[in-house]
Amino acid sequence: MPGSRLSKLEYRIMEILWSKGDCSIREILDAFPVENRPAYTTVQTIVYRLEEKGNVLRVRKVGNFHIFASAITRDSAQRRLVDDLLAMFGGFSQPLMAHLIESGKLSLNDVKEAEKLLQDLDEKEAQS
Repeated sequence: MPGSRLSKLEYRIMEILWSKGDCSIREILDAFPVENRPAYTTVQTIVYRLEEKGNVLRVRKVGNFHIFASAITRDSAQRRLVDDLLAMFGGFSQPLMAHLIESGKLSLNDVKEAEKLLQDLDEKEAQS
């Protein structure tokens, strides 16, 4: 199903497709840093797996190779990742927020932005 959980390598490949647009497997491979580049066949296998999951589409064939495109948005994949992470905390965001604050990865500006989003959501719900 589209939007299913992505492995770390699947997510890296999706990031390449989101940033570069439609790509062949070779173009995806070439987007990896040389010092940490997986094998061509590994990328090929992962792309085919992403295609089976409905996250990637073959959009055309050029010569002997196919061009692939993302079938999901970055936003939907990120939302799924966050939902999966929250599920690990029993659906409670407080432990995650506490960790982000303690590790210095959540700033006061981030909290203010979140507060504004919550206020906007509250106003929308009040109007409904």
